Amino acid sequence: MTGVALSPIQLAMSMSLKDVISNHPLITVLSFAALTVATVVIGLWLRRYQRRARSLRRSLLVVAMSSLVIAVAAAFLAAWLMVLTRRELGSFLLVLAIAAGFAALLAVVVSQPLGDDVRHLESAVRNIETGDRSVRVQSGRADELGHVGRAIDDLVGRLAQLEHERAAVELERRTLLTNIGHDLRSPLAALQVAVEALIDGVAPDPQRYLRSMQHDVTAMSALIDDLSLLSRLEAGRFEIERVLIDLVELADEAIESLTPSAASAHVMIALDADASAHVLGSPVALGRVIRNLIDNGIRHAPPGSTVRVSVTAERGAVVRVVDDGPGFPAEFREHAFERFTRADPSRNRQSGGGGLGLAIARGLVEAHGGEIWIDDDAAASVAFRVPTPA
Repeated sequence: MTGVALSPIQLAMSMSLKDVISNHPLITVLSFAALTVATVVIGLWLRRYQRRARSLRRSLLVVAMSSLVIAVAAAFLAAWLMVLTRRELGSFLLVLAIAAGFAALLAVVVSQPLGDDVRHLESAVRNIETGDRSVRVQSGRADELGHVGRAIDDLVGRLAQLEHERAAVELERRTLLTNIGHDLRSPLAALQVAVEALIDGVAPDPQRYLRSMQHDVTAMSALIDDLSLLSRLEAGRFEIERVLIDLVELADEAIESLTPSAASAHVMIALDADASAHVLGSPVALGRVIRNLIDNGIRHAPPGSTVRVSVTAERGAVVRVVDDGPGFPAEFREHAFERFTRADPSRNRQSGGGGLGLAIARGLVEAHGGEIWIDDDAAASVAFRVPTPA
């Protein structure tokens, strides 16, 4: 059978890379070594370029195009080593150029959304820097860029919440300082007047002036003590020495100690209690809570009425104080247990204390693991519950 002559391109296509390396070992090694060095050098340059690039899309395009150039060079080198003719090599290069063009077009089209998303992310971050907390990236991407966008959205939401809380704390701080100044200013002014009258010798009854001064000093000392106690309660630094106590006995003792005050206001105090209500807690702290609630009821009860105190077992030991007064206004009940809040906004010294009694009562009850509330069906009824020992 007569053999058919093969063209150079057919001959080259029939050659394996192993044959090429065997026929041209030095040229093959040097060529691929040079291509390897060029690839490493371009790679190192791209790494430095990416750190300085101002556009992620441009950086990715440069990387894609550089990879394409390396791939074309490797294909050309392999074709040349496979001894294609110059004409055939030119056709092969034309094919590579067309393929590279389509690849570059694809890279440009695919990178466009990435560039838009990056610019949107950058714009959102800059708006956040200016203080705009309504900005949201809302990226629909599932890759790392989408994760960054969602993390920024969460961060902005948290920043907005923290700024709101900070504004609330700042308002509370200013209110606290104003209220402390108001409650200290009145006794200090009275003290100053009394001292000046005594020094000038114009006080008609020096003993009465001294008793008034002692009353003002006691009031300021009580306010400072209440502030100190409240700060320890809010900081969680109030330590309770728990012993077994009977709330019925504490309520009876509180009523006995406040009976003279109730009598001067023409108010009666009545106790309705179970046989006993034992809890683990501090008798001093819980006794103060009961006295605060009873004292609050006496101050708001009309003359000739009765303040009723009950101690019952309702999922724990419950103490309830009810008076016949008008009760807490609806707009006040939500803030009744906050410090320096009073139903009477005039802050008249004769109408009540400094607005810390219910706040301290709540802190002491919660320190015992209990709760305190105003009954919904009776605005003049305040109750607290303390867990009973298992």
